[in-house]
Parts: sequence; structure tokens; C-alpha cells
Amino acid sequence: MSPLFTQLYDEIHGAWRFRWYALAAAWFVCVAGWLVVFTMQDMYEASARVFVDTRTALRPLLQGLAVDSDVDSQLKLVREGMLGRPQLERVARETDLDLQAETPQKRAAMIDTLRSRIVITGGANAANPQVSGGLFVISYQDPSRDKSVEVVDKLLNTFVEDTLGGKRAGSETAQKFLREQIEDYERRLSEAEQRLADFKKRNVGLMPGEQGGDYFSRLQNEMDAVKKAQAALGVAVSRRDEMQRQLRGEIPFIASGGATNNSGTKSSGGDTASRIQETQGRLDELLLRFTEKHPDVIAARENLAQLRERQKAEIEALRRGDPSAVAAASAATNPVYQSIQLQLNQTEVEIAALRGEIADRQRKVAQLRQLVDTVPEVEAEFARLNRDYDVTRAQYTALVERLEKARLGEQAEETGVVKFEIVDPPSAAYVPVAPNRPRLLALVLVVGLAVAGGLAYLLHQMRPVFNNARGLNEITGLQVLGAVSMTWLDRHKQASRRRQLVFGGAAAMLLVLFVGVMVFQSAGARLLHRLVS
Repeated sequence: MSPLFTQLYDEIHGAWRFRWYALAAAWFVCVAGWLVVFTMQDMYEASARVFVDTRTALRPLLQGLAVDSDVDSQLKLVREGMLGRPQLERVARETDLDLQAETPQKRAAMIDTLRSRIVITGGANAANPQVSGGLFVISYQDPSRDKSVEVVDKLLNTFVEDTLGGKRAGSETAQKFLREQIEDYERRLSEAEQRLADFKKRNVGLMPGEQGGDYFSRLQNEMDAVKKAQAALGVAVSRRDEMQRQLRGEIPFIASGGATNNSGTKSSGGDTASRIQETQGRLDELLLRFTEKHPDVIAARENLAQLRERQKAEIEALRRGDPSAVAAASAATNPVYQSIQLQLNQTEVEIAALRGEIADRQRKVAQLRQLVDTVPEVEAEFARLNRDYDVTRAQYTALVERLEKARLGEQAEETGVVKFEIVDPPSAAYVPVAPNRPRLLALVLVVGLAVAGGLAYLLHQMRPVFNNARGLNEITGLQVLGAVSMTWLDRHKQASRRRQLVFGGAAAMLLVLFVGVMVFQSAGARLLHRLVS
């Protein structure tokens, strides 16, 4: 035999001496434990399943048009709120669970017990967090089957009503806040519009948008226009000088007769008459586009007046028979001379117009330079007022849009953006789910046997003996020369057999009692409950 097996045999043989104590301990532990198991109340579990559908056909149609409410956050909030003390007190009050709690201490203990027995599982899919809603399971355990069903029914109604009610309350609160902000920004917008209107009235003619651009842009534009007009004037003067040079080099007459008038006499002023007609046409054309005070119109009228005076002088010279007048009348018939003279007259008109434009531009530049200390301040103040007005208007418009979205979202929720479908209404099985008496009874037996073995071993350690010569040799280290065995008489053997039979019977009775409590566990529990009550 191995040393380990030999030592184990010696320990068991030594503990066997206290088998009666161990058997008594096993009986005590098992009977007490089985009584405790029988006194445990039967617990019935009621449950309900509800499916929250947030992906209805209406939801995609409202994407971007209404406020997208966070249904998952609302569900989590309601789920946590259902286990809060105010909600549990309401459930206990509606289901009469608080009738047994007469003192604040008992009421607090009752609320804690109620919270520990409620289990809420389910929700969004963990594999796909983007899918909102999901299947929720609400369960509750109570010694009364009807009471458990009633509590689950109250919790289910609370879950649905608080979720929808919380969304409606949140939407109403948001709309109230938006309406208050809109009223405030509407008042600010009216004040900003009034300030802007008063400012425009006080600064008529100095606003940056009235004359094109801001002050410095207008000043720069006028200065650029002056330079451009001066450059154009220089070109026109050069062109006039060149035409005068060409006119001096041209032959003033050709071999052709002069025109005759109605009296049969040769008439001078044919060229002058054509120029008067042409100038009159040009004046009519200018009057269609400009006013009487326009430089081109004024120059045309002056040229027309000069031509008429010249025509009168030529007619008078012809009547007097002046040879130079006759020669001039013949020169007028030269087409080249006439064309150059016409272009020269047009250039003179253009020069006069450019000089008038330059004078007008220079006058405007001078006026703008005088306003160098006033207009920039007006423009800066106008820009500030416009900026404040634009910011206030943008905020007001955004708030109005959000209010409309909130109203549309509330109407959509009433129509059915989120649906609650009760898959399983509150119900409970007629068989209790707890306690698991067969397992507990078997566990009590195992614990009783373990306590019995442990007690016997402990007593053996407290009162050790030598079971054989080998053990004495190992402990003392002395050589054992021999051992004397005990001789049992017949009456001692009979008494030993009776004790063994009694011990075996007591152990067998414990096992028989275990089988009995396992078979009649339900009836025994009901009987014990009636006796206790």
C-alpha cells in the first residue's frame, strides 16, 4: 500500500470513532435545512414582451422636414426611470403592495424588494447599434401569481405611456422655448429695422449703396473718370488740330456753279444750309437722350446759332455781290472740304462735351474730398447696423424654421412615427419558478454530510489515537517490539453489531427521509405554510 493511501486510511479509521456525533450533526443540519427550504415562499414570474418599431414608412418621408427625435435615448431614460423610487412607489400604490408597509422603514424595504424583483431586458441590437427600438421584455417575481401579473401590466403601461408622454412633453417644452425666443428676436428685429430706417433718413445722399460702392470706391472712380476724360480730351484736341491743318491744305473750291435760289440768283450758303440741317438733326437726336443742360446739347445749340448767323452773313454778302462770298459759296461745293469741315465741327462738339464732363467730374471729386471726415463714419455705422440686422434676421429665420419642424415632428408622432406592438401581454405560469426545491434539498443533504465528515475529522484531530504499531513508531521514533490485540467476548460482539445496525438504520432513515421530502416537496411546503400562517 502506498504511504498516501495508508495515511488516508488511518485518518478515516480515526474519524470513524466519532461517527455518532457526525450522524447527529448530519441529522440536525439536514432537518433544519429542509425545514428552511420548505418555509421558502413560492415565487411566480410574470412577463410581457413589447416591440418598439421606429422604422415605420412615415419616418423616411420626414427626413430633413421634421425634428428627428432620439427614440433610443427616450427609451433608455424611461427604462431607468421605471426603476426609480417615484415610479416604484406609484406602482406599489396602484397594486396595493404598500398596504403591508406601515412604517417608513418597511416602505423603503418594500421598494428595495420591488426593485430587485423587476427585470427589464432587450432594446437596440448590440450587433447593429444603428437599428433603434427593438424587443423589450419586462418580468417580475412575486409570491402571488395574480399580483405579479398586475405589477407587470402596470410597468408595461408605464413604459409605453411615459415614452410617448415624454416625447410629447419634450416636444411641447421645446416649442414653448422656441416661441419665446421667436418673440424676443421678433422684437429685436423690429428695433433693428427701425434703427436702420432712422439712420437712412438722417443720412440721405451719404449711404454707400445709393451712389455705387463705398466712399473711397466712389472717390477713386471719379478720379479715374477725370483722368479718362482728360485723356479723351487730349485725343480730341489732337484730332481737331490735324483736321484744321488738313482743311487749310485743301483747295476751297472746285469748278462748279453755285446753287440758284427761287429768285433765279446764285445762292451762297448751300454748304452752310446743309450744316445747319445736319446740326439741327444732331440737336434733335441729343434732345432725345439728354436734357437742355447737357454739354453736348449746349454745344450743339451754340454751333447751330453760329451757323445761322453765318448763313445770314453769307446771304447778305451775296445780295451785296461780294466776290469773296461768291468764292466761298463755290468752295462749299467741294465734297472733301465739306467732309473735313463736318468732322471738324463734330470734334469741336466732342471737345466741348469732354470739357463739360471733366468739369463735372472734378466738381464731384471736390465734393467727395470735403466729405472725407463724414462719409466713412456714416458708412461704418451703416455697415454695423446692417450686420446687426442680418444676424438678428438670420437667427429669427432659423428659429421659425425649427419651430415649424418641431410642430411637424409632433404631428408625425401623433400619426405614428413610433409604434409599440405588444408581442406577449402580461402573463404568468401556474408553476412557480422559484425556489428550486429539489436542488436546494439535495444541496442541504450534501452540506449535512459534509458537516458530519468535517465534525468527525475535527474531533479526531482534537483527540488523536494510535491505530497501529506503525503509527506509534513514526510518531515516537522508538522500536516497537510487539502489539497485544483485544479479545472480544460474544456479548461484546453482539453489542457491537447492534450499534452498527442502529447506526446504519439511522443513516438509512436519513436517506429515506431525503427521498420522502423530494417526493412530497410541494405538499410538504403547502402544509408547512398553512401551519405557520
